[in-house]
Parts: sequence; structure tokens; C-alpha cells
Amino acid sequence: MTIRDGFRLTALPADTFAPLFALGPIALAERRIQRLTADGPGRFCRVGLDHVATGRDLLLLAYEHHPAASPYRASGPIFVGHGAVRADPAPGEIPEAMRPGLFAVKAYDARGDIVDADIAEGLALESRIARFLRRADAEFLHLHFARRGCYACRVERVD
Repeated sequence: MTIRDGFRLTALPADTFAPLFALGPIALAERRIQRLTADGPGRFCRVGLDHVATGRDLLLLAYEHHPAASPYRASGPIFVGHGAVRADPAPGEIPEAMRPGLFAVKAYDARGDIVDADIAEGLALESRIARFLRRADAEFLHLHFARRGCYACRVERVD
């Protein structure tokens, strides 16, 4: 495995969230979802792996990003932009919108337990990802925004 092409970031599927944009305020509130308008950078869409453009609609909702039958099972808040198209980064590609960020990188084993974790700047993600994926017990990784702890995306091995 090389650092440049031994991994792929996986965005969330758009079709999971698209129907939610058709819901009215009461139905959204019942699901504890907030409809917002992006007011500047910082609203990172987990489907498009990019910032939602200023003035665009988005949803803020709790999402179970780690449904493992493990003590590490986890959910948390994410943003999804209206009309977002699922990003499909090439192997080894880190989207430009992630470069200025600070991330918690978490390595999980086949049971869904954390086997390693560290912090990395967006400019150094490739080396941290490669280090964790060299572990025989690391099945996949999650990237979280370090300051607020919100899930960003999953990282898978590619051959």
C-alpha cells in the first residue's frame, strides 16, 4: 500500500437524506432535525465532502455514523446540504475543503472497537491515515473534526 492510493474517503449517500428536505417544520422538529441556511464557511456537508455554499439550505441532524455492537457505538451532529451530490474522491485524495481542518483520526477493528487514535492537520492526513492502515487490526478509520468532535467521513482501504 502506498500513501497516495492505499485509501479512499467515503461520503454519506445522498439518498439517505434527500427525502428529509421535503419535510415541513413540524415533521423535522419531531425528528430533532434543524433546517438552516448556510451563513458562511464552516458548514461541511458529509455527502458532498465540501462546505455548503453561503445562502444554501442545509440540515443539521444527529446521525449514527458508527452503529457497531460495541461500546464505541456512536452518533452525532452532521450537516447535509440540499441537493448535495455524493462525493467520490479518487484513491488517496483528500478534498480541498478538508485541508485547513484539524481532525481526530480513529482506527477501528473488525468488532468496531477503537485500536488507535490521533490528531492530524488536514495537510498531514495522508501520513496519519497510512500509519493507521498499516496496522493489521485496523479495518477502517473515521475522521472527526477535532475541535467539535463531529463525524466527517469514513476511510476505507483500497488495493
